[in-house]
Amino acid sequence: MSFWKKSKAAAKLAILSHLEYRFNFFIDAYMQPMITTLVEMALWYGIWVQGGFQSLNGFGLNSYLAYALWATFVARITVNWEYEMRMMEDIETGKLNAILLRPFSFYSFYLSQFFGYKFSVILGTLGVPLIATYLLDLPLHYERLPVVFVLILIYVLFAHTLSFFFSCFGFFMTRAHSLTIAKNVALWVLAGEVFPLDLVPEPYGKWMMWSPFASGVYVPVGFLTGRFGYEEFFEALLSLVVSLSIVGVAAVGIWRAGITRYVGTGA
Repeated sequence: MSFWKKSKAAAKLAILSHLEYRFNFFIDAYMQPMITTLVEMALWYGIWVQGGFQSLNGFGLNSYLAYALWATFVARITVNWEYEMRMMEDIETGKLNAILLRPFSFYSFYLSQFFGYKFSVILGTLGVPLIATYLLDLPLHYERLPVVFVLILIYVLFAHTLSFFFSCFGFFMTRAHSLTIAKNVALWVLAGEVFPLDLVPEPYGKWMMWSPFASGVYVPVGFLTGRFGYEEFFEALLSLVVSLSIVGVAAVGIWRAGITRYVGTGA
């Protein structure tokens, strides 16, 4: 079986496994992000009314409402909690054996599942923020959607590679889950999911915007909603590609170091 067919099979497995329990998929893909979006939009509206702002950092209320709406949607695509935990569990418990015996690498097996699941999320939920943006008359550059999805695709690859890197600590640590939880909590802030990174005082805000993690939420959402232009977008894209290369090399190194001491019964 070719690599492409094996990848399609793994991606299909992820889609079917999540759609098997449709109510759970509905809660995960629709209800949870919708409730989160409503809460965040209500918070921004309350801040605006109580503060009496005309603008904040040069942007009006509608800009922040649009950011809150699209940040939740994009974050549902770029986060990788579930598959990172699965990879780490496979290493810690010895389940890795079953995957190593297949003609498919550990990294590629979960990457295909990750892409498959996120693809189903995009197809199933993209209409929600688009319709809400239209009904609420929020700012959005529709012509930028194609290039934004290219960035998101690269970030998903980066996120999985980073998750693979952290999951390999399971070869050396018995409590590696605490490390990955701390990393994922930090990403909430570093990615710009909690608030737009341009609100962070200089020079820290600029450093955060230059980091690859900003491409998880802030860069695609900020670019779509008009917070910055093409120059800043391509700077972020360059930072992401360079970081992907660095993390990829580091992931290969820690995998090789871990697999040499792996005895097949768990780390």
